[in-house]
Amino acid sequence: MGVRERREREREARKGAVLDAAREILLEKGFRGTTTKGIAALCELSEASLFFYFNNKDEILASLLFESIGFWKEGLDKIARSSVGSEKKLDQIWRFHEKVNDEHPEYYLLSAYLAQPNALDGVSEEVKRRIVQQSGDNFQRLANLLEETTGHDDGRHMADTMWATFLGLMVLRESRANLGHRDVRNTKLDRKTAFYWLKYGFLDGRKRRGLSK
Repeated sequence: MGVRERREREREARKGAVLDAAREILLEKGFRGTTTKGIAALCELSEASLFFYFNNKDEILASLLFESIGFWKEGLDKIARSSVGSEKKLDQIWRFHEKVNDEHPEYYLLSAYLAQPNALDGVSEEVKRRIVQQSGDNFQRLANLLEETTGHDDGRHMADTMWATFLGLMVLRESRANLGHRDVRNTKLDRKTAFYWLKYGFLDGRKRRGLSK
């Protein structure tokens, strides 16, 4: 391996360490508590050295967003290739939402962060455009899956509804926990119950809307 290749590998490894530190702090302290100084300290860098890899906190968060987008793409494409029936495929889609929460809960935090004013002000318009394009492609993947499994032709609204339901449940859980609410009521069983109502609304919606063919 040449010097150039070794340096590039070392650079990528260091960037990976920065992202791992960022996700750890993000889950522990939230967005306000996530700082470049704290990230640098956790991965044993000076803050000045961290800026050699990322210009600011927003660039770090954007990198995690692109990572999230890639994870969702891979999972949705895998579901699309499965040959199970409609009801089981809907179950697969919801279970994948749970898989994301189990393996990468920071991805839901990042999605909620995008609703904040001035989110990602520190990245270029080109980066924002790529986030919009690639995340939009994933929503279209989800919409296509839902149209295929339900027979409805309004996958975009169904995709919005499913995503908003799961993300909303995650935000509700954190809100109740932060307030010291004794009944957080957001276990996997609670979310499964919510999905039960959502799923049969999707499957029966055409009949209720008078769209039977």
